[in-house]
Formats: sequence, C-alpha cells, structure tokens
Amino acid sequence: MNCGTWWRFALVLALALVLIGESPLRAQQPPVAAPSAPQSSASSAVDLDALAQEATGWLTDLIRINTTNPPGNELPAAKYIAGVLDKEGIASEVIEVEPGRGIVVARLQAGAMADPSQALLLLGHLDVVGVDASKWSVDPFAAVTRDGYLYGRGAIDDKGMVAANLAVFIAIKRSGMRLGRDVVFLADDDEEQGGSASIKPVIAKYWDKFACGYALNEGGLVTLASGKVKYVAVQSSEKVPYNVTVTARGTSGHASRPLPDNAVVHLAAAIAKIGAYDAPAEPTAVTLRYFEGLAPIEDDDTGKWMRAVDQPERLELAVNHLGDMNPAWGAMLHDTIVPTMLEAGVRVNVIPSEAHANLNIRLMPGDSIQQIIAQLTKTVADSQISFDLAPDSGENAPASSLDSPLYKTIERIAPQDFPGAVVVPELSTGATDSAQLRLHNVQSFGLLPFPLTDEDESRSHADDERIPTASIRPGVAFLYHVVSSFVQAH
Repeated sequence: MNCGTWWRFALVLALALVLIGESPLRAQQPPVAAPSAPQSSASSAVDLDALAQEATGWLTDLIRINTTNPPGNELPAAKYIAGVLDKEGIASEVIEVEPGRGIVVARLQAGAMADPSQALLLLGHLDVVGVDASKWSVDPFAAVTRDGYLYGRGAIDDKGMVAANLAVFIAIKRSGMRLGRDVVFLADDDEEQGGSASIKPVIAKYWDKFACGYALNEGGLVTLASGKVKYVAVQSSEKVPYNVTVTARGTSGHASRPLPDNAVVHLAAAIAKIGAYDAPAEPTAVTLRYFEGLAPIEDDDTGKWMRAVDQPERLELAVNHLGDMNPAWGAMLHDTIVPTMLEAGVRVNVIPSEAHANLNIRLMPGDSIQQIIAQLTKTVADSQISFDLAPDSGENAPASSLDSPLYKTIERIAPQDFPGAVVVPELSTGATDSAQLRLHNVQSFGLLPFPLTDEDESRSHADDERIPTASIRPGVAFLYHVVSSFVQAH
C-alpha cells in the first residue's frame, strides 16, 4: 500500500468510526437547534406581529364555536385546536371526557427522557359562561370586531388565554430553540361549572398526559391605566368557593289569609341580615405583599389605606375604604357571602311552604365553611331558616411559592415588556383550575397577559365581553418572552 492509498484508507476508517460512534447518541437525543441564546435572540427568530395576527384569527374562530357551559360541547373546539397543531407538525391528543365534552393536550419534549417535575404547562379552558343575548350590542358568538375591540363570549375568559397559549406553544416549536424542560399545552373543559368533566376528574384519569411541576393559567391581570401598563398582578393563590342553600319553611295557605310564618317573609328577612353581615378582615401573606407593592404607585389617599392593611388597629377601616374604591380589593381581605338566586311560590295566590335562596360564598384560604354557616345561623336567629352546603364545594389549596423560578422569571420579564410596571402577587377572588394543580404540587400562576383597563376586565362574565385588539400583540409577546425565557436551555 503506497503512502497516498494509506492516507485515503485512514481517512475513510476515521470517518466511519465517527459515524458509528455518533449514531446511537443521535437516535436517543432530539435534534439540537442553535446554541443557547439569550431571550432577545429567541424573540428575534419569531415574528411577533405575525404571531399576534394568527392568535387573533384563532381567537375569532374559537369564539364562534359556542361552548356555553352547561352543556359545554367543548369537543369541536378541542378538535379545532388539534387541527391547528397538526398543520404545524405537532402531535396532539383529543380526549372525549364525556359525550360531546373534550380536551386537547400536546407536548414539546426537551429530551428522550421527560422530567414531569420540571415541565411547564400552558393551561386555558374552552368552556364559557352563558349569555343573555338580548343584553348584548352584538351577537355574542359572532366574534365581531368594532371600534378597536373583538367582542364575544370568552374573549377574555378564557379563549383569549387559550389563543395566546396556542400562539406561544407554536412559536416555541417554530423557533427551534433548545429546550431545558418540556412544554405542555392543555385546553380543558368544564372549568366554569367544575362538574364531572372538569380538571379534578381529568387529573385523576389523565394526569400522566400533562404532568408538570409548573403552570401558567388564567387569574392574573396586566392592568392598563392612562394608556400605560401600571402593574402586573400574578395570581398565586385564590379564595375557595362554596354554595349554600338557605331554606325558609312555613305553613302553606291561601294568599288572602296572611300567616305569621310565611316562608317568603322569613327568607327575605334572613337574606337582609346576611347581606348586612361583614366577615372580619384577615389579610394573607399574599395580600399583604400585593398592597405593599401597589401602595407606592397609587395616589396618596389610596396608598395610605393600602399601607394600613398591615396595621391591625386600622385594618377594618382600611378594608372599608379599599372596598369602596375597588370591590375586588375589599374581597381580597375577608370572606364574602353574596346572595345570588331566589326561588319561591307556585301560584300568585298561594303562600308557599318553602322558599329558597342561594349564597355564593368565597372563603379566605384555610377558613372553615362550617364555621361560616354557624355564624350565619347565629346572625339570622330564626328557627324557620336552615342552611345546606351544596356538593360543588371548592378545596383549600396552598399558595404557589413566590420564590419559585417561574414567578422570578415573570418578575424579571414584566418590566422589560412594560417599562415602569410593578409586579405583585395576587389572591384572586374567583376560582380557577390552578387550585387543583396546586393540590398536586404544581407551582401554578395566573397570568392573563393582555393589557386591560379595569373597565375591560369587568366585562368578563358580563354583557358585551370584549378584548382590545391593540392588546393582543403585547399580550402574546409578553407571554412568549416569559415562556421562552423559562423553558430555553441555558
């Protein structure tokens, strides 16, 4: 063998050894994209303007799929999302939880061996609350765009979040970034009713399909005032919902002969007493930090009362003042009992033997519903009145940790996207699916990413629900920056 032939043989042999040595490794590991890059590099690879337009289109389509709960009928919406993911080459699974009711789940895997404890879940729900169409200025399910707003039931709660999650999930896939943790997408059902198709039974049966250690969900708020984001509230805890039936019993009879034990009269008197009852204030660590963070950016009078929340001798006065300024602020500081429904009578000329009312009760985490019922029994002081706890009770869940790396990421990214904005943790007065996740040791945070005014946000569950079209792009961009920063390998 001459020298030239020997060198050619050696080169071929070396190349073969390299290929043989690398092949098993490449089979076990996912393709590696560009080397780890800072957030700005990841963002530059994604056209956020185009992504926001796509998200608007997906939201429009989702609003037009009527998923009013009950009955829900979320399956067509789940299949729609699966179709969007399929076009992106992302495998997904649609699960029919009950006839006509479905969820869709997909996963971007960081490596051959998934580590659920580190995975990030992007969660939103497909069902929406009902509407009284006669009170709307547009068709609630037509997704009408007018005067800079996209109208429709679910525009804020919660199809807007679903569309933003979908956009970010797809953008992560398109970017080819190297993942340091799995990213899971889940659009679930029955959140508004919390019934037999809701997150609790879904977790019990399908947890392995979306198991995670961290989650982003609805519940927080990016608050817009005077055209600028003022603060970002990140939901890290929530009040616990209960429904209690109040029943008044009396003697039935002809309405022409008044009776002293008239059930309607006794129920009305009981509800009046309940409406006048205020539970004592009991701020949590989350609410104390919330008001501490907001006090410096509010006007002097508001800031004074926010600081007073941490002063026991002025606490009750502070709750009254803050509740007058913003009902949500007052509700964050104590248990609330709100009559929501009344039912009595069978004919206009018949005194009924029973009359009923529903109380929607939201308790501070850790409080006892039995103690509240005992207090209401004492307050009403009427032997004709009874209280019965409805079976759809919430569950006490621990707060997510403000030392969590996910919360720290939000805290770091928010001022970059919204200069001058402060980040505060929030105890939400409403219930979300995050409670069930927290009961499974998930660090779940509420982060509705769209900048909204108080007036915009107040339309959630109300007539003419809408989202400003100008808020979709910054909302999608903010969520993308948070997620990409958290999941990218470094």
